[in-house]
Amino acid sequence: MPRYGSPGRPAVRRHGVEAWWALSLPLLLFLLLPLLALIFYSSPAEFAANLRLPQVRQALSLSLRTSAWATLVAVALGMPVAYLLARRQFPGRTLLDSLIDLPIVLPPAVAGLALLLVFGRRGLLGAPLDALGVRITFTELAVVIAQTFIAVPLFIRAATIGFAGVEPEMEDVAAIDGANHWQTFRLITLPLSRRAILSGVALAWARALGEFGATIIFAGNFPGRTQTMPLAIYLGFELDLGVAVTLSVILVACSFIVLMLVRGVLGREDSD
Repeated sequence: MPRYGSPGRPAVRRHGVEAWWALSLPLLLFLLLPLLALIFYSSPAEFAANLRLPQVRQALSLSLRTSAWATLVAVALGMPVAYLLARRQFPGRTLLDSLIDLPIVLPPAVAGLALLLVFGRRGLLGAPLDALGVRITFTELAVVIAQTFIAVPLFIRAATIGFAGVEPEMEDVAAIDGANHWQTFRLITLPLSRRAILSGVALAWARALGEFGATIIFAGNFPGRTQTMPLAIYLGFELDLGVAVTLSVILVACSFIVLMLVRGVLGREDSD
């Protein structure tokens, strides 16, 4: 038997790695082949021609705009909740924790219907707003609300992990030095948890960009007004498969690029 570090040991380890690669290949192919089918379905000329279509550009512009707003709202509303979960133990914490995770496991159509019952013209909040002349359903604002509802749990989960990883003693030291709570959070807690927060922002944005079910029920599918890329893909699948494929490739590319950028930033920080 070769001992650890002997000439035979690396060969055994390489053989083990090759075996794991072979076992991993079915899943890798299962994930990769559908993406390759999307990418190579259209020629570059057809892709460029579809990209110039008004409905494609409108859906792309609307999706980027609404997903950006949804991510900002998710960060603004989710940051206090994430810090609360990371730093406090209180009655009902498990209930709050489960409530935050609920939109992740909830069928998107159910989420859209629930939002409609709250913000619709006869909803809990929609009726008083409608009496004031404010309508939310089937508007761009409805798209942002639907995307935020679905995406905010992802940000809260990531930010909670980041805040929990900051030692409370470091915050206590800043407080002893005279920093108030906001200064401690801004100068100590936030920078030390930036990696997790950045990851949460990326996940929330990618989820908002790809949101479909809640949006189509709560905001509708109106070109130029509420038709995001996923909704345009749904319509394009029935009318023009080339358009649907073009929008699908854009969605895949946007999500992949964001995830790679985040991992690149985190990788540089790890090496530092």
